[in-house]
Amino acid sequence: AKNSGLALFALGKHGGRELNYSSDIDIVAFFDPQKPVLVDPSEGTKIYSRMVQKLVGLMEDHQAHGYVFRTDLRLRPDPGSTPVALSVDAALAYYEVRGQNWERAAWIKARPCAGDKQVGEAFIKELAPYVWRKHLDFATIADIQAMKRQINVSKKVGDIRVEGHNVKLGRGGIREIEFFAQTQQLIAGGRDKALRVRPTSQALDHREDSAGADTNLLVSPRRRNRLQMLRDEQTHIMPDTPEAVAVIGRLTGQPDLQEFEKSYRAALERVARYYSELFTEGESLGTVEGNLVFTGSDDDPDTLETLTSMGFGDAHKAIETVRKWHYGSYAATRSAAARAHLTELLPALLTTLASAGNADLGLARMDDFLSRLPGGVQLFALLRAHAQLRSLLVQFMASAPRMAEAVIHRTHVMDGLIDPAFADDVTRSDVLVGKVDAFLADARSYEDLIDRARIIGQEQKFLVAAGLLSGTVSATVAGEQFTALAETLLNRLFASVQDEFARRHGRIPHASMALLAFGKMASREMTVTSDLDFILLYDAPDTESDGERPLATTHYFARLTQRLVAALAAPTAEGVLYEADMRLRPSGNAGPLATSIKSFSSYQRGEAWTWEHLALTRARVVAGAGDLPGVVEREIAEVMALPRDPAKIIDDVVSMRELMAKSIPRL
Repeated sequence: AKNSGLALFALGKHGGRELNYSSDIDIVAFFDPQKPVLVDPSEGTKIYSRMVQKLVGLMEDHQAHGYVFRTDLRLRPDPGSTPVALSVDAALAYYEVRGQNWERAAWIKARPCAGDKQVGEAFIKELAPYVWRKHLDFATIADIQAMKRQINVSKKVGDIRVEGHNVKLGRGGIREIEFFAQTQQLIAGGRDKALRVRPTSQALDHREDSAGADTNLLVSPRRRNRLQMLRDEQTHIMPDTPEAVAVIGRLTGQPDLQEFEKSYRAALERVARYYSELFTEGESLGTVEGNLVFTGSDDDPDTLETLTSMGFGDAHKAIETVRKWHYGSYAATRSAAARAHLTELLPALLTTLASAGNADLGLARMDDFLSRLPGGVQLFALLRAHAQLRSLLVQFMASAPRMAEAVIHRTHVMDGLIDPAFADDVTRSDVLVGKVDAFLADARSYEDLIDRARIIGQEQKFLVAAGLLSGTVSATVAGEQFTALAETLLNRLFASVQDEFARRHGRIPHASMALLAFGKMASREMTVTSDLDFILLYDAPDTESDGERPLATTHYFARLTQRLVAALAAPTAEGVLYEADMRLRPSGNAGPLATSIKSFSSYQRGEAWTWEHLALTRARVVAGAGDLPGVVEREIAEVMALPRDPAKIIDDVVSMRELMAKSIPRL
């Protein structure tokens, strides 16, 4: 094994030679792919992982005489998504880019314990600059502060019940002692090599004040081990009856129950006092209910209780999900800055998710959202600073997934929601039109204009929809704003399409055009997902265009309409602006894309169906120049005023409703 290339490392109490009577052991396995051991080095991960799994199986196999040790492999890098044996190169790359400070703390006690110790010692040496920083790292200090603030700290624990107290994770317990020692090792150990020791008791002995001696009281092996010896089980919880606590007292040499409880509380009091005074700055990152701790590989009992009280049905899964974020499993949480913001954000974010109704479903949606978010620093910082944005984002994920998708692709769309003028601007059409025009004015080319239309269109749709969700904008005003946005973009693109089309095909002399809108655009009732129902009408002589490549009148306007539809609906790198629906033109899909005003008039007066006249009741011209818009409006008014048979209209409407009912899928 010593030349196998596979090194096993002891971490935790195993590494510090501080195992309890009933401890499990924490090991990590790394291998050196450069060692000429395997015939096919590319199979290293598979082969070494099998070896480690078989070793753990042997250690944990229950036989007639028991088992060797419970073995925990979860202290390796990102245990939820990595094999049990990693190459040293992969491990070093992980710690360099994604390693967390609690993982640095775990490696303080690490030592090669089996296998190829030469590989192990080389790795420890290579990892040393990661664990022991030569200079004060203020980002590290801030992260350690945040880790401590995840726990609700109380300086008075003297009234705590000894019965049921968690010796490891409870107030004044072993976790607080180890945190107290290891944080100071992390901060000062790079400059003071005397602090680079594995056992916690030795680290505490290097304290220059009385804290070291005081906090060592609870770390003594005698007090830790008697609890586990009592029932030969791995437990850190004191018995829940005075009689059983008295047994623990007698085992530690204190037969008087009152004296034992008094000394026990005194030890807790001293530990809690020193711990609470470590990094006192900053507000708690726990909650009113309790802790929110997601570091390490074990679930914090108080955090499980806190999450359950907040409304999470599966608190274990919630911790697992958040821990995955901290491991940097997603691109959004891969950078140290993003994880630092996330740590500060988590309590408020979890509270917002819990208050939205189904906490577990909300967290699952947030996990899916983060898995597709390309970067998290900007968004996490915004959400930290603005409670209303957190609530809106949760609403987006619950009831407006397209808006959540918009945040994924353009995080900066959230910026507009914190503008002090947002509540006023989002209700004013003149402000919206001005923003669109200002943004499009900077276009450098026709293609750039197409992309810019998509960018500003999607951003403004997002802001209006956000105003609707937040209650800033009424449904009526939102419909008007969505319509104003669509009309503005349609007009600007129509003008640019005409200019671009004329560069090759010229223009039809003495021609005029108009865009006639139907449906929700015509009635100013558009929604964030509405498409555009319109047709192009023209009045022009039967001739050819005057460009380099001339087209006959009918072909000219048909091709121009195609270009306009493409400008609106063709997918680009910035997405699609609007879907365009041209089916309300005369003869529907069978008719030409563009219609002359003469053909339109003839069709409406002689061939149109009742449903087409129904659509015409709210049609209006949304773009055009010259006399044609007025001509179209008068023609519609005349068609609407034609005499009709009421009975036929009723029969047609009933038939349409029956067809519509049949087309609706039954649940």
